[in-house]
Amino acid sequence: MNYNYDASKEMEGTASRFFRLQEELDALKPLLNRVIDELLKSKVSRYPIFVVHQEAGLDIGVPVYASVGSENKWNVHLSTLEEFYKKGIIKPDKIDDFRRIYKNPEDWFTLFVLSNLGAQFIFLPRGNAVKN
Repeated sequence: MNYNYDASKEMEGTASRFFRLQEELDALKPLLNRVIDELLKSKVSRYPIFVVHQEAGLDIGVPVYASVGSENKWNVHLSTLEEFYKKGIIKPDKIDDFRRIYKNPEDWFTLFVLSNLGAQFIFLPRGNAVKN
């Protein structure tokens, strides 16, 4: 048995994977900005969520970007808090908690990342968002 487990190495690996994800999504920011601005303008939801994944045939949200034939390994779908509630991803008793931590979509992307690390919410600055 190896009792010399070093959790910091695992955390470093996790952090580097998220930095790679952020780098890969940087190329998609103009597209993501346009999509989120349209959703906010249409007033469909005040809580847009981008589902970022590497799975085929994921049944949530509207496909925004497919990684087929691209160096980017991530697919992106646009969903909402309301859909997450309807699909049971966010339980009714957790909706208020989610709204409290949710960041302003004018300034931040809310990402629901599905990876080999599990499912996690991540907030990514929009950066070059267009303000009306």
